[in-house]
Amino acid sequence: MAYVSESGSFERDTRYLNGDWGPEPGRYQLVVSRACPWASRAIVVRELLGLQEALPMLVCGPVHDEDSWTFEGGRLKDLYPDGYDRGITVPAIVDLTTGTVVNNDYPSLTLRLETEWTALHAEGAPDLYPEPLREEMDEVMELVFHDVNNGVYKCGFAGDQDAYEKAYRTLWDRLDWLTDRLSGQRFLMGDAITEADVRLFTTLVRFDAVYHSHFKCNRQKLSEMPVLWRYARDLFQTPGFGDTVDFEHIKQHYYVVQKDINPTQVVPLGPDLSGWQQPV
Repeated sequence: MAYVSESGSFERDTRYLNGDWGPEPGRYQLVVSRACPWASRAIVVRELLGLQEALPMLVCGPVHDEDSWTFEGGRLKDLYPDGYDRGITVPAIVDLTTGTVVNNDYPSLTLRLETEWTALHAEGAPDLYPEPLREEMDEVMELVFHDVNNGVYKCGFAGDQDAYEKAYRTLWDRLDWLTDRLSGQRFLMGDAITEADVRLFTTLVRFDAVYHSHFKCNRQKLSEMPVLWRYARDLFQTPGFGDTVDFEHIKQHYYVVQKDINPTQVVPLGPDLSGWQQPV
């Protein structure tokens, strides 16, 4: 859930369910939408770790009403515990023995898959949260969350000009900082893909299709920023990343659901997204 404060700034409610769910093959189901950047993190991590059989996945449609995400034959709201009064959000972990959501805490969800489900990882699966790097990774991911992942929303849902301009400057300062960091290394933490890259990717892959125009994050397109564009394409062309992206779902969600920003609900035909396949 989210709201605009009296100061005009966008605020995200980060109170989530974080119940117990352990590495039991087939007991739990991951509920996602390919439109949602937070859910997309879980989709990518599930693919990279090879958890497709151990953790089945249910995909919701790209749009939802004020009440719930929906999937064929049901509503996600009906799977949440009685008395739950927060956002009906994805990703969500459903305990199939009870048919109830036990977790929708997206920051911890992927970390738990990476650290608690190791016995079920595919042979050769990457270590996405390497222990020697965790302290620095946590700092980087916190900055990226506030200034980029959530920063684009702070721009798009700003309630007045001052709040928008503050969020806009913070976003671009952090993107410039990321450009500097990635100018001398392939990935955020060095030579190997980590959770930090997954979290940044799901925002960058939506940038030109949605955030540049819809959220007024329009200093430049991603495709006009050589370092970040190379980095994002590198990830996109890595199995588990680009093959999980559905640009039509992404555009349908933002332009149709967010009627306060796009009251006509007209979905743009562009931009040309073929550049994602250009050689890195």
